[in-house]
Amino acid sequence: MIPLRDSVRPKKYPYINILLIFLNIAAFIYQLSLTEAELMGLFHRYGIIPEKFLVLQGAGWFPLMSSMFLHGGWFHLLGNMLYLWVFGDNVEDRLGHSGYLLFYLAAGVTSGLTHIFTNPQSAIPTIGASGAVAGILGAYFVLFPRARVLTLIPIGFLITTAHLPAVLFLFLWFVMQIFNALLAGMTAATQTVAWWAHIGGFVLGFLVGMAKLVSKKIR
Repeated sequence: MIPLRDSVRPKKYPYINILLIFLNIAAFIYQLSLTEAELMGLFHRYGIIPEKFLVLQGAGWFPLMSSMFLHGGWFHLLGNMLYLWVFGDNVEDRLGHSGYLLFYLAAGVTSGLTHIFTNPQSAIPTIGASGAVAGILGAYFVLFPRARVLTLIPIGFLITTAHLPAVLFLFLWFVMQIFNALLAGMTAATQTVAWWAHIGGFVLGFLVGMAKLVSKKIR
């Protein structure tokens, strides 16, 4: 399923969300200027490598931040940016500009730590904004329960669209992450996607969304 747009329009202009999209695209354009060897060096220095991180080698803690602005290809980048575009503006509207920025970075760091502690022996660099974006999805799930998402749905060779409840769309997304994480664990396959990182980011977003609702009720 591919989200195209949601039914909620933000009241405030999403400056931070657009800035984050711009920074991710700018970083990827820089990546395109590198040779293959330089690009691999960039990923190994600024991506998250669990076995290196746990012994505090290399760049130390910085990859928890830098890794979320690097991507492995056009589809990787565009997929993350599409989700960020569709869901991020409304979460920014609820959390405020500065709060949203801190939340986005915290979700990225949390997802990175989740990946490290669920794959401690991995020597593969992990990059991408998907963990931070997962945090946004978790917050959106709580904060906008009545929203609907125009969704592109491929069925075999056919492609159709449907307006799905956002809670259904995001619930199915989350279940798919758990299914893939468990499947990868049972097959002992080398993970090319950090499924547990997505789960960690989503759970943080869910908790932040719940905290926002509780604080609103207390006021």
